[in-house]
Amino acid sequence: MAAILISSAIVFVCLGLFFWEKVNRTIIAIFGALAIITAGRLMGFYSEKEAFTNIDFFTILLLLVMMILVALLEPTGFFQYLGLLAGRLSKGKPVRLLILLGVISALLSMFLDNITTIVLIAPITILICEILGIEARPFLMAEALFANTGGVATLVGDPPNILIASAAGFSFNDFLVYSLPVVIVVWVVILFLMLQLFKKELQRPVKVAILNSLKPQEAIKDKTSLIKVLIVLVFTVLGFFFQEKLGVSSAFVAIASSTLAILLVGAKIKTTLKLVEWDVLLFFGALFILIGGLEASGALSQLAVVLNGLTNMPVILIGLILLWLIAILSSIIDNIPITIAMIPIVLELQTTGIDITPLWWALVFGAGFGGSGTIIGATTNIVITSLSEKTDTPITPKYWNKRGLPVMLVSCATASLAYVILGLIAGW
Repeated sequence: MAAILISSAIVFVCLGLFFWEKVNRTIIAIFGALAIITAGRLMGFYSEKEAFTNIDFFTILLLLVMMILVALLEPTGFFQYLGLLAGRLSKGKPVRLLILLGVISALLSMFLDNITTIVLIAPITILICEILGIEARPFLMAEALFANTGGVATLVGDPPNILIASAAGFSFNDFLVYSLPVVIVVWVVILFLMLQLFKKELQRPVKVAILNSLKPQEAIKDKTSLIKVLIVLVFTVLGFFFQEKLGVSSAFVAIASSTLAILLVGAKIKTTLKLVEWDVLLFFGALFILIGGLEASGALSQLAVVLNGLTNMPVILIGLILLWLIAILSSIIDNIPITIAMIPIVLELQTTGIDITPLWWALVFGAGFGGSGTIIGATTNIVITSLSEKTDTPITPKYWNKRGLPVMLVSCATASLAYVILGLIAGW
């Protein structure tokens, strides 16, 4: 019992610090990992060897190679091109601009790191809004919300998906079959919702005189490299699609693609690796160790015992409860640590004899859509908020809650309905 109390206290302190946001989350995770290893050694429930065996290197490797592909694409000016193109195609109409930016954010987030996507597109969005003489925050916030939504659609679209796929053994095609249709429906629903939520901002008069001077093609800095990387990305997606027939993993496809892209572009490996978000990868590794210690102490088993009381219910109902539970938790705390903590609990439920496949999809939808609820629910939210501080009307927690929370609730409600329909079709 002492081991459970100590390990739980360490995890709750770390979660509290995540919520506080005054200390870098990677530092917090490393502190937590060291603390739980120390406690484990002193109390005999966790060792260094066990700690490092808990690191999911498949997930970290897949994240790394996808970051490399983004790092190769970034210098070409591709993201800036898309932002300027959206500005031109909008013809000065705010509603059309929001829809175009929403489509770009969602599509890119299905295959690329959505944080990097937001970081690169947001400055262009701010520039376009300055040209039009309108507030940038509804467009910036919409980009983050659509990126969160689009990321749920594919295995590589969002870190929680990669974590869940690794634990559940899901393939890229599994996400296309079960998750993509749900995301399409949710995307359409929240689009109409956001048009209502941002109605006042979108009806303000705009200046279109300078808009025609935007030349998207001038944003392209290296057309040859861009074409090469885009071709590799196409083959990457095809590789993901046929990975089961080829008998290879998603990580292998990503490694092969990133290696091919580096060779074709002729990029300097040191320069490319400097653009990789190493702090994010370190954060993941430390979190795996931290939650592994919590599991080794027996704390997660105790929680699983509590959830075992639900196993006499239909599995779809258990899934709906899990979906909303994870969504609420993910809106309060970053969805990545919540997902890592829930995976061993779901695996523990398998010992009761129930089919946990539906529960994995509940976890995907809850973590993915729940992260939109608050300003700290997903990393993209935090990033877009910090970028908005460069404008005259930054995104505040109050502003986000009035719009992000309804989007999160409607997304989860729509996903819940789709989840039930999926269950009936799949025979869960």
